[in-house]
Amino acid sequence: MLDGKVKDSRYPLSFHCTPEEGLLNDPNGLIEYQGVYHLFYQWNSKDCSHDYKSWGHVVSPDMVHWERLPAALIPSESYDKDGIYSGSAIEKDGKLYLFYTGNVINPDGSRSSFQCWAVSESGVEFKKLGPLFEHPQGYTRHVRDPKVWFDNKTHQWRLVLGAQTLAEQGTILCYSSNDFKKWQFDGELFDPDEMDKISQRGYMWECPDLFQVDGQELLLYSPQGLTVEREQYQNIHQTIYLPLTKEWQIVPENGLIEMDWGFEFYAPQTFETADGRRVLYGWMGVMPPEKEQSQPTVAERWVHCLTIPREVNFHEGRLYQRPVRELQQLRGEESSFELMRDWESPLAEFGSEVCLIFDSPAKEFQFEVTTGFLLKFDVQTAMLVLSRTNWEDGEEEFRRYQLNEPLKEIQLMIDGSAVEIFVNHGVAVASARFFASEKPRLKYTGKNQGHGVHFSLLDCR
Repeated sequence: MLDGKVKDSRYPLSFHCTPEEGLLNDPNGLIEYQGVYHLFYQWNSKDCSHDYKSWGHVVSPDMVHWERLPAALIPSESYDKDGIYSGSAIEKDGKLYLFYTGNVINPDGSRSSFQCWAVSESGVEFKKLGPLFEHPQGYTRHVRDPKVWFDNKTHQWRLVLGAQTLAEQGTILCYSSNDFKKWQFDGELFDPDEMDKISQRGYMWECPDLFQVDGQELLLYSPQGLTVEREQYQNIHQTIYLPLTKEWQIVPENGLIEMDWGFEFYAPQTFETADGRRVLYGWMGVMPPEKEQSQPTVAERWVHCLTIPREVNFHEGRLYQRPVRELQQLRGEESSFELMRDWESPLAEFGSEVCLIFDSPAKEFQFEVTTGFLLKFDVQTAMLVLSRTNWEDGEEEFRRYQLNEPLKEIQLMIDGSAVEIFVNHGVAVASARFFASEKPRLKYTGKNQGHGVHFSLLDCR
């Protein structure tokens, strides 16, 4: 969205959601309401810090062309005076309801959290309805991020929350309601036996999302405090998906599965479109505070973006994420050819979509998006390696993904300073930011030339 501070940035983003100014983080309240897509997000309009949070608001007829609306929710009441934290949206009886966490800093410096709701008949102006229920006993003040839906199996409204136990372990809390007003606490999502199936608990779980896609129950959540395991859990915080049985029990053989193996991906939320697709947005910005504040756009008074919308599917035990089909509207001029030699080209001014299709399993190659930002494939180890120059200290940093199948297809969505990589139709996805000091150029070198490598470069406008 080329407006606000981003329009004049050295690192503009044209088809990713950005703040008009200030800081953006978690996507919130995703919904298709009265034929229009509503996308809310955590927004500090005053500064590039995490101090003052409201809900930014954009709408679109097609998830491609967006209109910016006034902030939907801002701190104003005793129960949310210090921040409007993450949550979700529901349509009921023609009205749009937002559920969120209100943050309060008490006079002694301690904090409290309140699960709240608001309503609108227009989808633009919202009336706050106050807290939903008392803070649950046995948990720290870290209880937040309500996700609400109607359960067709029980004919009840359901609500899940990210939480922290008094022993400082992450968990998910469950509530139900028959009338959409009075909510009953149903305990934790998983009992102790189920929790034993999880290899790492962490100290807090954020942004839970529980839904069914392609007949499979899935839980998405963003744990904090996981320990690095080989190539997994390299970022400061992660996002995990867990396949569940219909009784919401963990399928143990799957383990903890990271949704994105790139540098920046966190706090995703999904919603169902009118035509039955499950669509996801995530935040491309999770990073240590020092690295965040050294990000070059902070000097321009804006920071972070959301991912592009991704359609989510589940097939043969694995989650797939692909760019939604509506984004094909961005395609302009296309160059398509077979790679017969090493190749180099400038990036399109408004972003590029790059597709590599291998007729036979890929051999070793290196794909350079810009100086210091590389995607490599090592055929001997079947390892994909993403490397970039860290803008904080100038050192090279890496993320790696072990591919358990032949590499046959790669799609890159490149937009100014954001890259999203989709491998083998989205079975593996990586999200990352980069800040080039020169005009970015694509450069391909490898051992696949003349072996049926079909290359497409599309100018996204």
